[in-house]
Amino acid sequence: MFYSELPVGIFDSGLGGLSVWQQFTRLLPAEHTVYLADQAFCPYGPRAAAEIASRAEAITRFLLQKKCKLIVVACNTATAAAIAHLRERFTETAFVGMEPAVKPAAKLTRTGHIGLLATAGTLKGDLLEKTSRMHASHVQVHRQEGTGLVELVERGLQDSPRAVALLASYLRPMLQAGADQLVLGCTHYSFLINSIIKVAGTQLNIIDPAPAVAQRAKDLLQQQNLLHSNTGGPGRHQLFSTLGADALQRFVESLSQLPAGSSCSFARQAI
Repeated sequence: MFYSELPVGIFDSGLGGLSVWQQFTRLLPAEHTVYLADQAFCPYGPRAAAEIASRAEAITRFLLQKKCKLIVVACNTATAAAIAHLRERFTETAFVGMEPAVKPAAKLTRTGHIGLLATAGTLKGDLLEKTSRMHASHVQVHRQEGTGLVELVERGLQDSPRAVALLASYLRPMLQAGADQLVLGCTHYSFLINSIIKVAGTQLNIIDPAPAVAQRAKDLLQQQNLLHSNTGGPGRHQLFSTLGADALQRFVESLSQLPAGSSCSFARQAI
């Protein structure tokens, strides 16, 4: 097997990283993937950075055992807490992480006010502070911890009245302050876009980082000459959960527009 035909590894605390996985498989339908949802430890947001880094390292070792040629940390909290550690520990592996899309929001705003909905871990991370200083010092960033939202997505309740009510309590202060951009600072929140629209309508332009991260992964593979050689064939996808595969499989099967002919397998994986 050529090195380019090896899979791309993607991991998250749970189902949220599937937003990145979905974009990646649409962009590169020939690529094989290994996805790991660390649902036994979800959510990561309230956990200590050291614990998240330990989990990320253990998951990375699993993905490398699966011969992954590139690893996407499809979790804002894990990126903030662990990606520097991963790059230092696994020097021969390329990593793509999440970054709160504050820069494009700051460029697009007409009111000078942008909203950021994120987990506690992301809001406390140095990466957000650095990005905000570099790109958003001239605007007002209204930060809001999305307590409870990850859990709703994990339970498949992203379109429920409870999700809409919770989002309303988080977004209305931003709207009242004049925010016209909303940065989704957690991959789980991509699945809440319909509920966000129910609350904000067209008042907020929603910036979902998942497409940009998928594009970054593609660019990196291209730069390293690692794109799969069979550009016309469907990829094979192995999806694992540290809790149990049933919820993961139901969620994946509910996603629309999966690549035609692609195959998915599901299993529990203790890590």
